[in-house]
Amino acid sequence: MRVPFFSKRRLEKRKGGGGGRGSSGGGSSSGGSRGGSSGGSSSGGSSSSGGRTKPVPISSSPSTGGRSSATVYGNGGGKAITIPNGQLFAGRSAGGGTRNNIFGTSTYGSGYPGLATASVRGRGFPFFFWPLVWGTAATTLVIDGNNEYGSPDNSSRPGGQLTTTPFTSNNGSASSTTLRLVADNATTSALITAVNANCSSSISSNTTNLTAQAFNPSSSSPPRPEEAVQYYRASSVVLTLDGYNNTAAFTNDSSASNTPLPSGIDLNFLDCVNQTVGAAVPLISSSSRIHADLMCAFGPLNCVWVVLMFLFML
Repeated sequence: MRVPFFSKRRLEKRKGGGGGRGSSGGGSSSGGSRGGSSGGSSSGGSSSSGGRTKPVPISSSPSTGGRSSATVYGNGGGKAITIPNGQLFAGRSAGGGTRNNIFGTSTYGSGYPGLATASVRGRGFPFFFWPLVWGTAATTLVIDGNNEYGSPDNSSRPGGQLTTTPFTSNNGSASSTTLRLVADNATTSALITAVNANCSSSISSNTTNLTAQAFNPSSSSPPRPEEAVQYYRASSVVLTLDGYNNTAAFTNDSSASNTPLPSGIDLNFLDCVNQTVGAAVPLISSSSRIHADLMCAFGPLNCVWVVLMFLFML
């Protein structure tokens, strides 16, 4: 399937079978202000995860509703919470985002459910995870997120510091097609496993046993913001293409068209990786329930009461 490419677009999900790729289902700053709406479904064909859902450890805090894990192929959702006073980004909403809203566009700051304008400034966290930042690798338009969400090595992020990993096509006629993921460490590590499992027939053997590496935005090497082809999960994850130079990434003109993808790249490989990220990227389920771990700290009777209420509400 040829991946469509529009001036304000997301890489579309695969229609039909999709190869069984799983379920559909801060501070202060400005992000990229170009247009581009989030939305769309990420069903990737199959309507279930095929039993592959699994927890991914994250840093538990009041800003994650006390959750200590995200779920690969999970659906997310639930009722959003308000981050309590005394915490980072107090007063902002967090959670409630579902798998159906996982895709953004190629514009930084896209992918916030219900918000058409691409930006990261002062926004909530519909998927709990913070938007990624590009550091000094980009112009002021893109790097303003640093003022709000800290540097890429900020370990306060729910999934840890930002990391990256490459995947290269084994297609002889398009062997120069290298895609890179940038996300928090927990997410990158989980997606390495998912992409290798789902796209193994298309991946070069040189990039099948890699681990997440620290993201260094000061490097002139990929990944870079002008190479972004798709943002996901409220711009907390990005997929880039080595050698792509989208000059529209650095403009405030919302009508600017994206530079076409280079000719000769492995579009099937790009589609597979895109589908897998959309279907498998870890999500945290939010809820209005009081977190049992916190309540149990006030004594065994409270703990029993909360557990009974929790079971009743399931």
